[in-house]
Amino acid sequence: MSEREMESARIPGGLGLERQLALWAAAILFVFAAFYFLSSVLAPFLAGLALGYLLDPVADRLQTLGFSRLGASLVILTVFVVLAAMIVVLVAPVLTRQLTEFIESLPGYLTTLQGLLTRVSREATGDFVRSIYEKLGLPTTDASLDTQKYVNDLTGEAARMGGAFLKSLVSGGAALVNMASLVVITPVVAFYILLDWDDMVATLDQLVPPRHRDDVRAIARDIDRALAGFLRGQALVCLFLGLWYSIGLSLIGLNFGFLIGVSAGVLSFVPYVGSITAFVLSIIVALVQGWPDWRLPAMAVAIVSTGLFLDGNVLSPRLVGGSIGVHPVWLMFALLAAGSLFGFTGLLLAAPVAAALGVILRFMVRRYRRSALFLGPAAPGES
Repeated sequence: MSEREMESARIPGGLGLERQLALWAAAILFVFAAFYFLSSVLAPFLAGLALGYLLDPVADRLQTLGFSRLGASLVILTVFVVLAAMIVVLVAPVLTRQLTEFIESLPGYLTTLQGLLTRVSREATGDFVRSIYEKLGLPTTDASLDTQKYVNDLTGEAARMGGAFLKSLVSGGAALVNMASLVVITPVVAFYILLDWDDMVATLDQLVPPRHRDDVRAIARDIDRALAGFLRGQALVCLFLGLWYSIGLSLIGLNFGFLIGVSAGVLSFVPYVGSITAFVLSIIVALVQGWPDWRLPAMAVAIVSTGLFLDGNVLSPRLVGGSIGVHPVWLMFALLAAGSLFGFTGLLLAAPVAAALGVILRFMVRRYRRSALFLGPAAPGES
């Protein structure tokens, strides 16, 4: 009797494949529903889990230097709290002031931009559109009317939507409560995760059936490499781009340059989204602030374009590379879909889940390519 048959014999009433699949499907649906209904309170715990995971190698290194696990966790927590407090004290007042001024100034900026675009469109397209109308035999009295109307409608709607969104973002009580819970609860959760990480991993390892333990360990190692490479690399990319944009845009005298740079750095967790955000906002502000002088918009474009070049050709290939194993388009889709379903909690989960699913799918594809279903029955005469 083979080992698998002996194991099946030792388990009375063993589950068939259909029942196993049904149980796994039920478990996945339960986890999905739990995250959906509890997403509003899970964010600080997931952030603490991610922080503890990222800092676990630091705790291991401190242990090799003679610290106990408790001592290493306390040292890391203390350093983290001190650094976070310094950042809040130094950066928060500037960000708060610029954010308040930006919200108050945004409708005026967009109105001014609307007037500039209308004037430019009238001067640049009036004769061109009129010539096309003449060739088509259409009346030319209001040749540029449609273009101007489109610009007016677009900028007016953008002004209304942008102002309403930013005001709700700042004044929303739930957002402030969630931010406070992140600041308070996340370090505590990260401390306990750091303290008990090795024990948790060992416990989970013992729960895996022995017959599947080697495969699960291999998958877990691949997920760990993909996830750690992406999170640590992308965090460095966000830090560099945030400093590059905030310092560069501030040095050229752009209004709200520090706010735009920090926002772009945070949003750079999604590939290219931060740089595109910095490009759009800096162009709008620079055009309104510097018009009719083109030097300020040109300098803003140069700074953001350099950041885009460094991100696409130097930073991301070297620091992140293909570690997550997911195409950037699919990653952006995962972030948007998870954010739509679960809010901020979904944004925290999107990249880890995408990395894990990518590893699992590649493992399944490798198994499928070695299976009889893929290879087919052996031809007559073949061993």
